[in-house]
Amino acid sequence: MNTRVTDPARSMRKAPRQRRSQVMVDVILQAAARVLAKNGWSKFNTNEVARIAGVSIGSLYQYFPNKLALAEAIRQQHLDAILQVLAAATIEEGGLTKRIERLVDGVIAVHLINPSLHRVLLDEVPLSERSAHEDFEQRYAQFYRQFVEQNLQADEIRTAIAAKVLASAVEGVVHDASRRNELNSNELKQELQRLIHAYLESKQGDKIATPK
Repeated sequence: MNTRVTDPARSMRKAPRQRRSQVMVDVILQAAARVLAKNGWSKFNTNEVARIAGVSIGSLYQYFPNKLALAEAIRQQHLDAILQVLAAATIEEGGLTKRIERLVDGVIAVHLINPSLHRVLLDEVPLSERSAHEDFEQRYAQFYRQFVEQNLQADEIRTAIAAKVLASAVEGVVHDASRRNELNSNELKQELQRLIHAYLESKQGDKIATPK
């Protein structure tokens, strides 16, 4: 299944057509990520990004109309990486323990790529009205439902609820650890794996209570 949802045109003025243009956009985004991680959202500006990228401000504005468009493109790269991890976690190889390890290891690894940048994206950068987040949320939920279905025999209602709880638990633990700079903790990783395993094991045989 194709997990790529980050259409550059969503946050860009125009999409690069040629290889040379794509290389320049990549350089701009790399520079933008460095500046955003270092300075935070309030001091993030396109002039510094252009200077570090070695391009003119006019060239930058050809593709990104403002600093929010730059930040949104960076955020979308992160969301794309998360979906790649979830796709790998739903590959039917190994038992429950191996699948949980792939999920937890992958999600933590993505957030360790640039922890400072992720904290800024998480807590400072506003969401763009033109973002791909609705598309991401749908695919994100779909992957978690698939993960639960592979590891839990349950009806549709229980599967949907379990998927939401599981996604919220993983996201909450990882984001909190990111804010506390604790993502490198092996103990935290192991406890999160145990939490997921215990939750799915506890749901086996549960029944949805019917209202009286």
